[in-house]
Order: sequence, then C-alpha cells, then structure tokens
Amino acid sequence: MKHLNKVLGTAFALMATGASYGCNLKAQEKENTVLVTQSIVEKPSKHFVKIALLLDTSNSMDGLINQAKAQLWDIVNEFTHAKCGNDTRPMLQIALYEYGNDNLSSREGYIRQVLGFSDDLDEISEKLFSLTTNGGEEYCGEVIQTSLKQLDWGKNADDLKMIFIAGNEPFTQGKLNYRDAAANAKEKDVIVNTIFCGNFQQGISTEWKSGASLTGGEYMAIDHNQQIVHINTPYDDVIIKLNSKLNNTYISYGSIGYEKKAQQSAQDLNAAELEEVVVVKRAVSKSSRLYKNSQWDLVDAVEDDEAVLSKLKDNDLPKELQGKSKSEIKAYVEDKKAEREKIQKEIQELNAKREAYIAQSQKEEKGELENAMLSAIKSQASKKNMKWD
Repeated sequence: MKHLNKVLGTAFALMATGASYGCNLKAQEKENTVLVTQSIVEKPSKHFVKIALLLDTSNSMDGLINQAKAQLWDIVNEFTHAKCGNDTRPMLQIALYEYGNDNLSSREGYIRQVLGFSDDLDEISEKLFSLTTNGGEEYCGEVIQTSLKQLDWGKNADDLKMIFIAGNEPFTQGKLNYRDAAANAKEKDVIVNTIFCGNFQQGISTEWKSGASLTGGEYMAIDHNQQIVHINTPYDDVIIKLNSKLNNTYISYGSIGYEKKAQQSAQDLNAAELEEVVVVKRAVSKSSRLYKNSQWDLVDAVEDDEAVLSKLKDNDLPKELQGKSKSEIKAYVEDKKAEREKIQKEIQELNAKREAYIAQSQKEEKGELENAMLSAIKSQASKKNMKWD
C-alpha cells in the first residue's frame, strides 16, 4: 500500500524513495551528505475495508437473502480479528444494493441503492431485513457500474475495496458490458468477486468467472437454498441474557436517539426470528470494537469526544438525565461505560468457550455465503498486508 509523500525542499532536492504506511508499514530511511530534504507525510488516521454487497432480489433469491441476514454477524465477528501491518485495526463499512426485482424502476435498470457505505451495524441489519423478492431483469454489469459511480470508495490505496455480486442469471445481461464495468473497477482499485447461485460449471459458462477474473477477484458458486446448520452450545442462553443487559448500558441522546435505540432492539428481534443462535452471534458483534454508536449513544460519543457533554441541551438528554448537572451526567456516563465494558468482556470470554465447544464438535457451522465471502476477503486482504490474529 502506498501513500502520497509531499516533499518540501529546494528545487535541487535529490530524488527520494517513497515511504509506505498504513497496512503496509515499511518506512524507508533516507540519507544525503550534500543536501537534506524534509518530508511531510500525510497519512489517513483510519484504514477501511469497504464491501459493497450487490444482491439479486428476483423471485428465486429468497435463500440468498436469508443467508445474508443470518451470516452478517459471522462476517463482522471475523473482522474484529483483522489487523493492518502496523497492528492498527481497520474499520469495516458495508454498502448494499439490490437488483433484478420487478418492483424497482426499469429506468434505473431494476437497481436500487439500499444503503451507502455505513459502519452502523443495526442499520445494515435493518436494510437486509427490508429486502423482498420479485421477478425481474438482472443486469450485472450495470449494477456494478452503478455502485462504482454512487459510492464513496475513497482514494486511499491502503484500503481494501471489494464488491460481492451474487445472482443466478447470465452475467452478460443488460446493455452495459460487464467488461467495461470491470475496467472501471480496476481503475478505482476495487476488486469484483462473483457468487453464482447454482452449478459451478454453469456459472463459468454464463461469464460469472470472467466477471471476477478481470479485476483479480474470485469466482464462487454456492447453493443459496442450503439450510444453514447452526450449532447450539451451553453458553448461548447466558450470552443472550447478557445481550439484554448490554442494551441497558446505552444512553440515547439527540434527535435520533430514541429511534436508534428502538432500532437496536428491533434488530435483536429480527435475529431471534431467524434463530436464537443468530442472536448470540449478533451479541458477540455488539461486544466488539466494530459496534460503535457515537451518533446516538452518549457512552460512545463521550469516548470519542468528551466535549460533547458541554454541547448538549437539556432536551437532548433522556428523561433520567434531564435537569442534572454536567458532573452528574459525566458520572452517570462513566458508570454505564464501566458496566458495558464488564458485560462485553463476559460475552467475549463466553464466546471463546463457545467457539472451542463448536470446534470440538467437529462440525462445520459456516454457511455457503459466509464461506465464499471470507475465503475471498482473507485472500485479498493479505495483498494489502492485512492479517488475522
């Protein structure tokens, strides 16, 4: 990964070799006995993994959407262990598109941006659960091109930028040639991974493999209707109870606070409707660094910037804090933070035992979609000098 070096010096400055930062941290030293130039390196304070999910929502894709709903938390939990080469942790952002659905506008190519890049895990879950299927035309090249145009992919060469497009119709459908979309992706340093929902050889013959290989991506075929086998463990019930206690540590504030706290509970219920084990996996995600809610939760907001307390008006606060002094509010927030950290630690410790239990059972728990995505993610992340601990 390369960052741009701004070199300040005289017009006679000698050529300098570029220093590499971020996930590929290998700074090079420079020496010059005649003239020393001063380098000022601008490097982003954060590094991102940006994943755009492009899901076919035509009639036959209910199984794919259900897998995405259930396995979102597995993928998030995997990313909590990701590291850049300099031992910093990358931030995860996910965007969501649906395509190939008759309910969508034909003028837009039966394509809809459901969500732009977001690190709000509750919102991502909510949008996944909002998807419904209906027959339509599946234009793979056009939905890839649309996501490349509409999303803010950024210009940091250290970021891992990936598209996962899943469907079961020929990759060649539509007026826009998928090869042109792939060329545009390559220019933006975006890797296109294709997931064909059906027979492996059929996906090759309908150009899904070609669509991936043009950008150095991976082609995968899955059985999207396969039932996910979740393994229950003795630790699940305790984690679910701790999840309820965890929710009570969130202090909603501001105009969206009440709505977002309700959304948090609603996504717990959505997970439970799929299966109790999905609630467990979601709880593990909520105990991780990737579940951050500074926009509406006072504990996370104060952790980011304590000055937020002095900016809040009384009616921005929940009823239990209205009329309280700043010192009283600060003490309340600190208590909730300590309580949260204790609960999160308990969940993480129980999850470690849970994972050991699953490993001992010698059964494969991962679903088809999760297997496909994690295989590609880890392979392509290694090229950005990312690793997993």
